[in-house]
Amino acid sequence: MGSPILHRYGQHTATLYLEDCIAGMARQLRPGSVDVVVTSPPYNIGSRYGQYDDTLPRAQYLDWLEEWGRVVSLVLAEQGSVFLNIGSKPSDPWVPLEVLSRLRQHFVLQNVIHWIKSIAIDREEVGRETGVSGNLAVGHYKPINSKRFVNDCHEYIFHLTKTGGVELDRLAVGVEYQDKSNQKRWGGQDRRCRGNTWFVPYKTIRSRKQDRPHPATFPVKIPRMCIQLHGKARTRLVLDPFLGLGHTALACRELGVDFAGFEIDPEYFAEAGRLLQNQVSDKRRPRTKGAPSLFDGD
Repeated sequence: MGSPILHRYGQHTATLYLEDCIAGMARQLRPGSVDVVVTSPPYNIGSRYGQYDDTLPRAQYLDWLEEWGRVVSLVLAEQGSVFLNIGSKPSDPWVPLEVLSRLRQHFVLQNVIHWIKSIAIDREEVGRETGVSGNLAVGHYKPINSKRFVNDCHEYIFHLTKTGGVELDRLAVGVEYQDKSNQKRWGGQDRRCRGNTWFVPYKTIRSRKQDRPHPATFPVKIPRMCIQLHGKARTRLVLDPFLGLGHTALACRELGVDFAGFEIDPEYFAEAGRLLQNQVSDKRRPRTKGAPSLFDGD
């Protein structure tokens, strides 16, 4: 455990701690000081992390995450939100649900969001008025060679709060009406709630080792949408207890809010700091020439 690393961007800061998150949160953060938590803990499915054993006995893993939830509930503001991204593997689909059951001791499940990584859409199902001219298959998925299981193209994002009554800025991540007659019918604004299915594909990568050195990280768009949904105006501090490559920190820098993150792996910690220091907005980053926008596989 060393001194925290502080990154400044305008009026805001990202503070990165190289230490265990359970002990670190209790020591470094004031009770009730965190407005939004966006994180993805290890799934205990055998992923190859640098400093963490992802093959704990199930009871030990669940005990650990329940203790983690207890500490998170102490540092979370009364009207705060926890967005917990967690997945599983087809042969062991109970992991997210068992984790959720344990966290019920400390939180109310307010929303269940489905992060869709890949989707196939038949043209005949969407209608002529959409302009879709053929069948679509978009996004990345990890092919599964099995006669028992289908390809896994989805993960959960559990929205947890202390009371179940936290108001959200639903239109901040809303979508426009396809049928514009609904615009007048529902208040005149061409914006409706997106709902609980979020299609957010991974970017195309050329080298898994170089472009995605962490085995389980979400796109920056996921934490950005979570923060916006909670309400940026009501967000003073965002926390990611499992920093990884720092994608929640990158979202905070884009949005202009303060961030705190914890990581036990020195290599991931260093890479998160490097990415945060050298971040370039997606809007300013030129697209790689010839990179596909519609794709199958991973």
